Amino acid sequence: MRAHLGDQLVIESPRTGTARRDGEIVGLHHEDGTPPYDVCWSDTDEVTLFFPGPDAHIHHLEHRQSGAARESQPDTGEAAVSPAAPASGTADPGDIGRRVAAERRRQGMSREEMARRAGMSLSYLTYLEEQPADPTLATLIGLADALGTTVTTLRGGGMDLPPGRGNALLHPQLRDLGPEECRALLSTHGVGRVAVSASDGHPAVVPVNYEVIDDTIVFRTAPGTVTAAAADKEVAFEVDHVDDALSQGWSVLAVGPASTVTDPDTLRRLAQHAHTRPWAGGEREMWVSIRCTSLTGRRITSADQ
Repeated sequence: MRAHLGDQLVIESPRTGTARRDGEIVGLHHEDGTPPYDVCWSDTDEVTLFFPGPDAHIHHLEHRQSGAARESQPDTGEAAVSPAAPASGTADPGDIGRRVAAERRRQGMSREEMARRAGMSLSYLTYLEEQPADPTLATLIGLADALGTTVTTLRGGGMDLPPGRGNALLHPQLRDLGPEECRALLSTHGVGRVAVSASDGHPAVVPVNYEVIDDTIVFRTAPGTVTAAAADKEVAFEVDHVDDALSQGWSVLAVGPASTVTDPDTLRRLAQHAHTRPWAGGEREMWVSIRCTSLTGRRITSADQ
């Protein structure tokens, strides 16, 4: 018996041949798809470790080419029972599920798109976001790749460790990024680093919550802070992402003059479009804008990709 994530496990009555219980395979413990499996049972929405017996059958689910639907292809030739999606609206997700859901919503991604990118069933992603779950490493890697983050981040570990502690790729490839790809990676908002000359004349690099509005980078700060010193100077602004699980990453560097935003209409517009308050807290209503005159970036991937 071999299975894939998203396949349906059906236990049939040995006397009548009718299904007495079914569930979705949401976790594999062997790369070749052999038992045991983590099964999310349709009647209880609980996930348990299951060793199939002779009365269990696998109904394989295959993606259509469009990726919009799945068809059930039982390996026994019988009509498959449609897998039931976990109940929605429950309020006790696990930590991993909370992180996955929060990042997915932050990126404006639907569950359907997320499931497609991660190569998993929509019903399991729903279960993962709404119930405590312990996904396998392969599932976590798929989720991290779909979200552009790392397995460590989804697990909540390594918060006090610098990124990039993994081993280098065997055949790495470093390539320059074009302006359009750099803009796409900057996206609309996030956390980046602004490099400024502080009031004491020493250089400083400070992380800030930023927004990108009309190709202009803006961030909020407070008068007298290190980042407020960026106003009326040419500064460098950098964002990056490091995937420790895959030893890959990218960085984007923007350079240009910074200035304090003073126009009342512009200030109201910036406040309306802001995605989040500064993580540092406090009164930070001084907006600083950076007009990019140079935008460059680099990406490290495997030479095989």
